[in-house]
Amino acid sequence: MRIHTVVSVVFAGWLALASQPALAAPLSMERSLRVAAEIVEYECTTDGDKQDVKVNVELTLPDNATAGQQMSIGWSGTYVTGSELRAPAAGLTGAKLYAYAALTGIEDLTSATGVSEPLNVTAGQTIPLPETTVSMKTTSSNAGTAMVRPAAINIGPSPTAPVIECEVRSPAALTTHTLTVAQSTSHTNTSPTPDGSTPSPKPTRTVTTTVTAAAADEDDLDQEFTADDQEFTAEQEVDATPVGGAATGGGGEAGTDGRMYVLTGLVITLAACAGLLLRRRPRSG
Repeated sequence: MRIHTVVSVVFAGWLALASQPALAAPLSMERSLRVAAEIVEYECTTDGDKQDVKVNVELTLPDNATAGQQMSIGWSGTYVTGSELRAPAAGLTGAKLYAYAALTGIEDLTSATGVSEPLNVTAGQTIPLPETTVSMKTTSSNAGTAMVRPAAINIGPSPTAPVIECEVRSPAALTTHTLTVAQSTSHTNTSPTPDGSTPSPKPTRTVTTTVTAAAADEDDLDQEFTADDQEFTAEQEVDATPVGGAATGGGGEAGTDGRMYVLTGLVITLAACAGLLLRRRPRSG
């Protein structure tokens, strides 16, 4: 009985250990949802000839895309058997594969581009697709949700000089996948001006100059008043200009001095008094 119990416990423990990978499977599946696989039909043109090509394209979408930062969308592909792309009659030397993804839904975000290593293929041979994932780069200046789908494939020495151009036959028929671009958290903080800040130097200099000028004027006025007071004390007399005399410019100092008339009258009066005194003096016999 005891042996049976021990065997049951050991068996239960083994089952628990064996079930751990099964519990981890949903997490792995959830992660794989960011990889979108789809067969894309292309019409490829080279030297005037057209080829029908089918590629099983896998897009790996980033889960940390942020506005203002470069992000990468992975591209990998394998041919559908019997629908491979073949090199033109001149072959390919040093050519590169340029993969594109179309993006819609966010302003100014239209595409992502990636490039493979150079290819060397002889005429008529199948052009190998990159064995490693091609990183298609792009940057969104705005946050939001974009819709992503596979786009064209070009092969040539540069993206502006393709030797082979492969366009998607039915873009609208492709499945679109969502790509969320988060708002950037880096902002320039502008601190407000603290209270009690130092006044602008320019107003301070202006006010100081005005006050100094006023003080100088007042000092000059005080000096003038002091000089006038001293002059008044020494002479004990001030010839004040009468009201209304300032309009002519002469004031009270204009005309003949009246003291001459007073002195003349005084002399005449004294002479008259002396004459009267002489007439009343008695005459000697």
